[in-house]
Amino acid sequence: IIESPAVFEIGIRASGKGVAIKAGEYSIPRHASMKMVANLLINGETYVRRLVIPEGLTSNQVIETMEGMKGLIGTVSQIPKNGTLLPDTYHYSYGDTKEAMLQRMKNAMTETLEELWKRRDPAVTLKTPREAIIMASMVEKETSKDKERAHIASVFYNRIKKGIRLQSDPTVIYAVTNGDVEKKTRVSYDDLKVNNPYNTYVVYGLPAGPIANPGRASIEAVLHPMNTEDIYFVADGSGGHVFSKTYNEHQKNVKNWRKITRKRK
Repeated sequence: IIESPAVFEIGIRASGKGVAIKAGEYSIPRHASMKMVANLLINGETYVRRLVIPEGLTSNQVIETMEGMKGLIGTVSQIPKNGTLLPDTYHYSYGDTKEAMLQRMKNAMTETLEELWKRRDPAVTLKTPREAIIMASMVEKETSKDKERAHIASVFYNRIKKGIRLQSDPTVIYAVTNGDVEKKTRVSYDDLKVNNPYNTYVVYGLPAGPIANPGRASIEAVLHPMNTEDIYFVADGSGGHVFSKTYNEHQKNVKNWRKITRKRK
């Protein structure tokens, strides 16, 4: 790229900006002149890489995502607990370490949770920020639709208030796979009976801990739930859910869902 290192160095020194050169990874345009290269180095216009962490990944899955990213170096000494990493798009430079990236995710989650917890709805009955993360992780795994998050959160609150088990399928999958959720996508009748502190078909209230890393939208939904009387929801066949207040209504919705699945088969 630099045809003559000697000429390049003389030019940089003559400009008086030699001390301003910044180390890093650069994207050099085709046929760039030495002056253009010098300006890139002086201005520090380094090439910025992006790491996208989707909402709802477990910490194991986050690390697996990082393993496939070029430019991130080093190893991870300890897998962070689920619920401690904030899903987001993170920018990094070549040579940044995986440990440093995880720390950024932890700091982002801590700051986000502190901010949202302070301005939570006064009616929210959760006692601690950790409980908010646990419920938010369930909401995250139940739906990918923003408009549904606060509605699903209201169902969980209503069930807790009435002393009904939360019966969230994602918690069952987490329980029977010991957190290795990629191993299973469907829940069987026998799975529902597995005695595990994460199985909300067995335990009352929240599971023992977060089942994933929830995003900001799910945390906000849990801390600002809709005001409803619904205590049931089931898939509607279009990627969303249909909600109901009574068991009879719920059974009708379940029958409709089964019809849809049969047609698809």
